[in-house]
Amino acid sequence: MSDSVVHLHKDTEPATVTTLTVVPDPAPVAPVPLWVRSGRAIKTAATHEKTTTTARAVARHSLYVAGGARIVARRTWDGRTTARYERYMRAAEAAGNMEAAAEWEERAQRFRDARHRRRMDLLHSPVDAAKGALVGTGMGIGGLVALGVVLAIANKDVSDVITPIAAVIQFIALMIRIVQIVWGPALTIGPFLALLALWAVGSKQHAAPAWALPANTRSSEGEPITPSIVVKALRDLGVAPLRGAIKEMGDAGASMLGPIRIAGCGVEVDVTLPSGVSTNEVQKRRRKLAENLTRHEHEVFITIPQAARTVRLWIADSGALDEPIGPSPLVTDDTLKADYAKGRAPWGQDLRGDAASLSLYQRHLLITGLSNQGKTAALRALALWLALDRSVEFWMGDLKGVGDWAMFDGLATKLIQGPTDDHVIQVTEMLEDAVQEMNRRLQAPPGTEFPLLLVTVDEAQVAFMCPVKDEEKRPYGGSSSTSRYFMAARKIHNQGRAVNVLLWQGTQDPTDQNLPKLVREGAHTRASLALGTEAQARMALGDKAVDGGAAPNLLRPGLDKGTLVIASDGIEIPKGQSSITVRTHYISTDDAKEIAARARALRDGVTTLHVIERGEERDPLADIASVVGTAVRVRTMDVLTRLAALNADAYGKWSFIDLKRVLDGTGAEPYKSDGVMVIGRDRLARALANRDDEGSASVSE
Repeated sequence: MSDSVVHLHKDTEPATVTTLTVVPDPAPVAPVPLWVRSGRAIKTAATHEKTTTTARAVARHSLYVAGGARIVARRTWDGRTTARYERYMRAAEAAGNMEAAAEWEERAQRFRDARHRRRMDLLHSPVDAAKGALVGTGMGIGGLVALGVVLAIANKDVSDVITPIAAVIQFIALMIRIVQIVWGPALTIGPFLALLALWAVGSKQHAAPAWALPANTRSSEGEPITPSIVVKALRDLGVAPLRGAIKEMGDAGASMLGPIRIAGCGVEVDVTLPSGVSTNEVQKRRRKLAENLTRHEHEVFITIPQAARTVRLWIADSGALDEPIGPSPLVTDDTLKADYAKGRAPWGQDLRGDAASLSLYQRHLLITGLSNQGKTAALRALALWLALDRSVEFWMGDLKGVGDWAMFDGLATKLIQGPTDDHVIQVTEMLEDAVQEMNRRLQAPPGTEFPLLLVTVDEAQVAFMCPVKDEEKRPYGGSSSTSRYFMAARKIHNQGRAVNVLLWQGTQDPTDQNLPKLVREGAHTRASLALGTEAQARMALGDKAVDGGAAPNLLRPGLDKGTLVIASDGIEIPKGQSSITVRTHYISTDDAKEIAARARALRDGVTTLHVIERGEERDPLADIASVVGTAVRVRTMDVLTRLAALNADAYGKWSFIDLKRVLDGTGAEPYKSDGVMVIGRDRLARALANRDDEGSASVSE
């Protein structure tokens, strides 16, 4: 036991008790054995980054030589035998292409015939060479003698006869001397040159294991897509029948591939799968396939074309999808006009880089996606294009209410903006008014043509989730047969397109609660931004599109803003596919205001109703003046239409006679202009100014 150190602490006061503290000596530490310290040092040195890098470099360059020898041997063997032709034949047979197999067999037979002729020629070549050498030598000596005679005559010296022969002998002696000097070093350096040549071949082909390659070679980020890369990616996909079939094909596994075509900012290739491999086995391994191709998951798209047992791969150039596309033609071309019936709205670019345009004629529309992914911008871009067709009438409900649709003030007949239950009630009543207008049009004489009435509801999930009930206990939201919004949407979906009454909806995060099945399946054009799950993708686009390769759930939230997966017959989709991916043009709010201003200039003036008023007394003369607006004159039929939109209960059943009855005696009676009955703005203003202080007759709702 070690000695202790005793410390006495005594206070200055007499009454203080003296304390005794015992501090033990620290326990002795045993010295670390030398062999342990040496082992740690060796381990540190062996695992140091410089050591591992050096070892990997030595192994890599050594394996380059072995790999180069293997490649050269394989090339030599292929060049001297029919091995290459046999691989191609097996590949063609595995793909079921017997015509190609027969062609390769014929080429192999031609190669054998040519090789047999060369071997037979070799049997006779020594005799022929000897004969040629004797003849050539005799002729050569005779020529040299003749040349010497000429020189002797010219120089008048008989010794010049042998000068040419002596010169040739000296030259041969010089060549022998040079060979004697070079031969020794050549024998020494030759093997090193051969190894260097093999190393060069192996280095160029990266003929070493992945662990030995440098980091930049192993990643191969953005490397060009070649048939061998695609075949290797498929081989390493983890599908046993596919790997076995490719192994059987040898290097000719590329026969599964169609031509690799440039397609926009990437390439496209069709892959015919071997028997026993289904297309969904490749589809569900999209991430692994992308990584095998040195791409990110969002840079590889797998679709199912019309051909059987075939998948179509679109592989983006590395990083290309992160670059923005150009501006919308609506922004760059201020002379652009729209045609609802025959035109197509410029919406963006497909993955090939081609312009993607959408026909809106008699097609209900649904756009969905996670919040803040560009849904409103994509929906608004289509509405802005339609606004350049002066015949289109807009009824709009924005249940977000932050001003995303404010530029349609003066374009839309009805514009309701706000997120509250009161706004949901007003939007629901707007849809019910659209149903009444649809029924009126359906009862019109056959052959009557109607302009488009477009009813747009952004953030429609707010309406479906609204818990409020009316006086009759009917809910505004929900998906039951008593739900007012749901039933109005269903009625427009059922019959609206026949008389050009269309419903467009934008909604977030689709579920059965905020987007009922019957409503989402009633849309002819269904588009989706980034979503969270495959189940949501099926709700947004339908089972057929998702089974065909549509995968909005694989888009990157926040990074793929404005990228839509679309299922519609209104857009050109490659043959055999059920959907297309489009990167939409972004139109900023300021640009949208400029486009809306151009659209307002095409119209006579539209009075926008922001609140649907119910159950109040109306002033018909003032309402007529309000719907005429700033236009100098407006056709009476247009005035009736605007009055009905202003308040369907008060003016929905008005005819020309009712209009004339109110205006008779006011000085603002309808009159003819260019053969059409119109109502003048200035006359209405004078009538209102001169009206008796007691007011005019009113219409009670």
